[in-house]
Amino acid sequence: MLVSARSFAEYRAMFALTDRDLDPGRRILDCPAGAASFVAEAGRRGMDAVAVDREYAVHREELGLLVERETGFKRELLARETAGFTPSWYTDTDDLIRQWTANSRLFRADITARPERYVAGALPELPFPDASFDLVLSSHLVFSYGNRLGEEFHRAALLDLARVARREVRLFPLTVYDTGERYRGLERLREELAGAGIGSRVERVSYEFQPGDGEMLVLSCAGYRAPTGARPRAVADDPVRWRHREGARPQA
Repeated sequence: MLVSARSFAEYRAMFALTDRDLDPGRRILDCPAGAASFVAEAGRRGMDAVAVDREYAVHREELGLLVERETGFKRELLARETAGFTPSWYTDTDDLIRQWTANSRLFRADITARPERYVAGALPELPFPDASFDLVLSSHLVFSYGNRLGEEFHRAALLDLARVARREVRLFPLTVYDTGERYRGLERLREELAGAGIGSRVERVSYEFQPGDGEMLVLSCAGYRAPTGARPRAVADDPVRWRHREGARPQA
């Protein structure tokens, strides 16, 4: 898994966010946020936005530096994996690294200035009360790693995202990163969500990173109430995510 650092403008495109969606009177959650600059840029616009990510428990301010180091370390891998992609948001691998570096620096400044906006936590057990946010945004995790994270994880993650949302959850993309194919269990999960009182629809968006991934899933959560009882099991940490840090430590 690669921690990303996407921008506010990319979030607008990925999730088809309107001015109404971004009204300062609405509370928004970015989950998992990584080192994205969405919350930082939202704060500059007077918006009530919160980021959550498991890495905030350990790295926090250091995460922005780690993203810079990781993207540089994996440049050749990124170039190979994105070969043949249609240039849209990024002209090439070096442009992606430049943009993510700039975004991660905005993130780093904001998490230092407003640490309360960055909460340590991970799917499928988010550390928030029910209906804490009007809108929940989730990118490049739930379906992106569909061939690594089991269907039990997907089910529990979607239910917990719906639990903390008062109105909607929007997830992007619907394709598996390794294969470029739509997540095969999507329709089955949508049927299960419908049975729990969570409506859903698939919408086209104006953002595409990997060919064919220009769709998001929208969950309608206004009528959903999470049942009481046992919480889902947490997913184990990835022991190799920061392997490139071995023998070197980024400098402030």
